[in-house]
Amino acid sequence: RDSFGDVVLIGRLHEALQRLNPTIPSDAQEDALRKVLQVATPSLVQENRAFHQMLRNGVDVEYPREDGSIKGDKVRLVDFDDPKANDWFAVNQFTVIESQHNRRPDVVVFVNGLPLSVIELKNAADEDATIWSAYTQLQTYKAELPGLLRYNAALVVSDGLEARVGSLTASQEWFKVWRTVEGEKDAPAHTLELETVIRGVFEKRRFLELLEHFIVFEEDPDTGELHKIIAGYHQFHA
Repeated sequence: RDSFGDVVLIGRLHEALQRLNPTIPSDAQEDALRKVLQVATPSLVQENRAFHQMLRNGVDVEYPREDGSIKGDKVRLVDFDDPKANDWFAVNQFTVIESQHNRRPDVVVFVNGLPLSVIELKNAADEDATIWSAYTQLQTYKAELPGLLRYNAALVVSDGLEARVGSLTASQEWFKVWRTVEGEKDAPAHTLELETVIRGVFEKRRFLELLEHFIVFEEDPDTGELHKIIAGYHQFHA
């Protein structure tokens, strides 16, 4: 990174755009990169939804054909069909400085340079630190590091034993236990919840399926408030 204010690993993303979109001109790829980095609204949740649409559907671009006409196309940010075609990277203690706030999320998971998940950990040996202390820390990140969280797909809190998974807008109540690895049966009772989350959520193909098929945004009909939901809990949770 050029600075601690950079939350997207631009070099990795640039390489991914070239690799995943070989038939699209470089100028259009650069246009897609600018759109990914551009902040269009002060609302974190609205920005998160706009980015998720780009992640899932591709980034809209236009470029001239040889005959002078304009072609509309999509620049892919992720290859959902081939996990190995993507660049996977996890960073421990990822320092971010934004608006004079200096924070270090415990683990940030990147796909093609995009910070798609944050895992916040607390020490199980510390009686005063619980998974809900980690949840509170995530709320601090939302307030102080919106540039990082605008790209987020899933949040995880854990004390090394217990673990919960939730979305950007989820209240404490909606951070849930992830009970299965393969999605067909519960993990054995003696398995640590954090292990189940890591093996169940972050297996590469399953994580891509989560991104593509199990994240939805709904607007509250009464308040107009936008909520992000990690759907499919009926499949993944008993």
